[in-house]
Amino acid sequence: MTVEDTAADTKAVDVVVIGAGQAGLSSAYYLRRFGVRPETGFVVLDRSYGPGGAWQHRWPSLTLSTVNGVHDLPGSSFEDIVGSDSGLVPASTAVPEYYADYEERFELPVHRPVRVTVVCDRGDRLRIETDSGIYTARGIINATGTWEHPFVPWYPGATRFRGRQLHTKDYRSADEFVGKHVLVVGGGISAVQLLDEISRVTITTWTTRREPAWRTEEFSPEIGRAAVALVEDRVRRGMPPGSVVSVTGLPVTPAIRAARERGVLERQPIFSEITETGVQWPDGSQLDVDVILWCTGFRSSLDHLAPLDLRNPGGGITLTGRLATQVENDPRIHLVGYGPSASTIGANRAGRAAARELVDHLEAEAHAT
Repeated sequence: MTVEDTAADTKAVDVVVIGAGQAGLSSAYYLRRFGVRPETGFVVLDRSYGPGGAWQHRWPSLTLSTVNGVHDLPGSSFEDIVGSDSGLVPASTAVPEYYADYEERFELPVHRPVRVTVVCDRGDRLRIETDSGIYTARGIINATGTWEHPFVPWYPGATRFRGRQLHTKDYRSADEFVGKHVLVVGGGISAVQLLDEISRVTITTWTTRREPAWRTEEFSPEIGRAAVALVEDRVRRGMPPGSVVSVTGLPVTPAIRAARERGVLERQPIFSEITETGVQWPDGSQLDVDVILWCTGFRSSLDHLAPLDLRNPGGGITLTGRLATQVENDPRIHLVGYGPSASTIGANRAGRAAARELVDHLEAEAHAT
């Protein structure tokens, strides 16, 4: 440990969990179960002002009846906390309530708001710099998810557009678009949900890079496992995680069927450039719009890990371990809520695997010295 790491504002623990969403809380729960003491043995650092992870920032109209899925955290039932008849409750209210109860019930050492700025290698320990002081740890479980990294693809002319551009992350209500022509870009679940909602109050056009993959059959464990297996294979080979929707498909719900009947889901191919007043396709045809809503997904929030040089030349991170959470070239580091564990179901299993493997690694390391 260096002299600078022994300063009064530096706290030494065995494990730092970064992020208190589903994956982070699951990891913290299992660290406790596997004998790591809260505060002295591990802490959870969360940049938000309150519990709820990314859920607390979702648009108000996203209710428990329309959300893609909220899975129970280990050892606690979501329904027991929010009730079984809460379908119309906004997810941004219900999930934070559930997470807050969970943190208190299992006495998880969540520190907030704490923003991790950078993680560096200091030999036998990792140095975690934050806006609230410095931590050193023998290992980390990174559970920062994707919400802080909205992705907007670049198209020629993007800066010329005189209308409004926003991302899914910025969306609040369809009412703000009344009287405007909204172009919805993206082929994922959020794009379809917002397209349906906005089209009820104003004119919309939908454009995607490829034909949407619709799923008419009931979602099954086999479909879920196929999606996870595909992404897991990619990260084990050091490739960037791919799109799960391309495997699972878009569910055809009653709301989607109604949107089809209204003619809302007549998808257009992606445009080639953005003009001052809208978009243009390769054949020269143009469309004037007032708003471009980018439902183009997110990228993993891993910038704070850049000094560790984890990425391969292609941009991916090679993961190993039972559920592909452990960084291959540094077993002290686990990524959960990334790749195959980027779902509410996968996050629990990944949290358990990461906690178990990291505890085993640190115990073996201690016995070897």
